[in-house]
Amino acid sequence: MSDLQKASQKAQEFRKREEEILERAQELFIANGEDKVTVEMIADAVNIGKGTIYKHFETKDEIYLRLMIRYEEELAEMFDRLNEGDTKDRAKLAKDYFSFRMKDPEKYALFDRLEHKLTNRTSCPDLVSKLHEIRASNLDKLASEIKSKIDDGTLEDVPPYFHIFAAWALVHGAVALYHSKFYQEFIEDKEGFFNFLADVGIRMGNRRK
Repeated sequence: MSDLQKASQKAQEFRKREEEILERAQELFIANGEDKVTVEMIADAVNIGKGTIYKHFETKDEIYLRLMIRYEEELAEMFDRLNEGDTKDRAKLAKDYFSFRMKDPEKYALFDRLEHKLTNRTSCPDLVSKLHEIRASNLDKLASEIKSKIDDGTLEDVPPYFHIFAAWALVHGAVALYHSKFYQEFIEDKEGFFNFLADVGIRMGNRRK
């Protein structure tokens, strides 16, 4: 094996281990709460030494932000797939957007908590900037689709962000219900309930006949 091949293999192994660290960290954050999870716990879950974690991530803030960036990148990939499809596929954007946000309430709640933690302090300003850049791009794509629906008379003629943040409020409220011990007693069919909310979200903002 040549030196170039060895370097390439080593880089692939590094990236694979980094992804595993992120996956195990996310699982631990959801299961235990991010404040209770230590770097040692993450290292044990990956079966590596604590020092190896720091070869990939300098701080827990960096792990938090990398997870949040990955989440937004998944949404961006969804938009790209819809844009590559035909008109029928692009019409699925609203439902797919709701499904993406609501398919994993535990993950959504984790990132919402991390958002509050990182608002006023972070050791990774460059990663925060990257996160905001991806989000802005996703919002632009969504706003463009909404604008086309306003222009063809499907949606109410209001600023596109009215529709976007109304959708965000619905998802946010749905996740809060999902985690409410009181209301969980009344929601026997969680999957059916979330599908119903997704359908409500798609109709929400439709132009009145």
